[in-house]
Amino acid sequence: MLSPGQQLRVMREQLGLTLRDVEEASGSLATRYGKSDFAIPLSRLSELENKGVVPTIYRVYTLSVIYRCDYQEILSLYGVDVNATADDTGLVGPARSHRIRSVQRTETVRMPIKLDPGFDLRRTSNLGRMVEQWGAVPMAYLSQFCTGNFTYGYIGVEDFTMYPLLLPGSFIQVDESKNRVTPAMWRSEYERPVYFVETREGHTCCWCDLKGETLILQSHPLSPVAVRTLKYQREAEVLGQVVGVAMRLGDWGGGDSLPSRKGRQGLP
Repeated sequence: MLSPGQQLRVMREQLGLTLRDVEEASGSLATRYGKSDFAIPLSRLSELENKGVVPTIYRVYTLSVIYRCDYQEILSLYGVDVNATADDTGLVGPARSHRIRSVQRTETVRMPIKLDPGFDLRRTSNLGRMVEQWGAVPMAYLSQFCTGNFTYGYIGVEDFTMYPLLLPGSFIQVDESKNRVTPAMWRSEYERPVYFVETREGHTCCWCDLKGETLILQSHPLSPVAVRTLKYQREAEVLGQVVGVAMRLGDWGGGDSLPSRKGRQGLP
């Protein structure tokens, strides 16, 4: 199997480029950006191809431009798979609640493209048995299902504000168009709007009441987190209403980590 450096040489030779050609082109790129880090001297390019030297982030970009390929392809030569970013984020569970900044993926994804005609949305079903056909769909095509009104959040493993209604470690979908707290009647706690709120300390999910310029952050009655009052817009901003949630139930081990009601705090 060819080494990363050998594969770089193959890419260069397939384009009919000499070491000198790459050096000159990289120099032009360095001049354009006013940063010598983009330049690849002839001696350094030889080391990249023959001695296993790893290029810097600037030279990865330079090589991708000169070799007419995506920079991710250069990174993949060295075992860095950018498409695995979304999967690898699951390796750490931040303690604080926070927004999730979208991670773009350029690969195709396998998803259901044909369901059993007998599938009934009204009935609880095993979705795996309802899928008749799976297919590879470019991620770019999925953009049609995305709207600008939604953002996504993660409830920190130490944020028990809405426990046990929303478990720590849950992922939430937030409708940013519903960012005003309006009084309404509801028949149960499941109908009461839950809001995603940003404060000076971080983010949290909670029920909200607005009294003049005072925003009341209400936790679930069974939660160990105390109710808080903050100045609306100055100390707390309502980002939107939680309209979707994904959380694990069977293997959530909250018994040992649930804080006591004594000395309760609003956010971890």
